[in-house]
Amino acid sequence: MAFGSFEQKSGGHAMAEINMIPLIDVMLVLLVIFMITAPLVTNSVRIDLPKASSEVQPPDKEAINLSIDTTGQLFWNEETVTRELLNQRLNQLFQERGELSELHVRADKEVPYHFVAETLADASKIGITKIGFISEPEQ
Repeated sequence: MAFGSFEQKSGGHAMAEINMIPLIDVMLVLLVIFMITAPLVTNSVRIDLPKASSEVQPPDKEAINLSIDTTGQLFWNEETVTRELLNQRLNQLFQERGELSELHVRADKEVPYHFVAETLADASKIGITKIGFISEPEQ
């Protein structure tokens, strides 16, 4: 047995059993720490999403219209662009104006989400904070 006795025997031999209680305590503390910190580690793109309203807003003449089709092809005001060229143009406009008025994103409903997420992440890295999503009104 792992516990000593009150008898006065002179046979002081080494204990061959491992005390598992401190090990279990440490493991439970680590489990709680990982359970608390794991959801905080996720990365996300921070965007101020517009609130839904039934009012039609007047178009902004300085806004940049960015379209994404089903295959993930990007269109800058209906002109085909690559992701690198889009980043260059956005960065150039942001450097010239200091702040873009607004970026309007029009994505096909069948486009895979990662194309939209990559585009929004690129715009966020440049410093664009005003992003609008264009959609068709429900019938």
